[in-house]
Amino acid sequence: MPMSAADEVDLSEDERAALELILETRGIHQSELWKELDVSSRKGSRLAESLVEKDLIQREETVYEGHNTYFLMPTARDLDFSLLMAGDMLSPFIGEEEVDPRSDAFSQWLMNLAYEEY
Repeated sequence: MPMSAADEVDLSEDERAALELILETRGIHQSELWKELDVSSRKGSRLAESLVEKDLIQREETVYEGHNTYFLMPTARDLDFSLLMAGDMLSPFIGEEEVDPRSDAFSQWLMNLAYEEY
């Protein structure tokens, strides 16, 4: 997973591991983060706060398994929007319109996607 935003900021080894996990999962509950990293809940909280302060992740209050916690997610700049592209065409599934799988727009997008592989 690209770490472009993280490369611009000086991160400790623990912060980098936390950020990589958040990027790989595309979002994780803070209570799961510290368990996955095998650190204390206090350290997990400090890691999350540090990454929020460095504007590398977003943190939203939530309830998970009956407990108050936070959901940690990558900032938008860390998401890979290229997965929505086929050549220079944006996926026809983006937007509010219903996509007809037999439409020309969908067919063209699929053809671009297929030719990208070769």
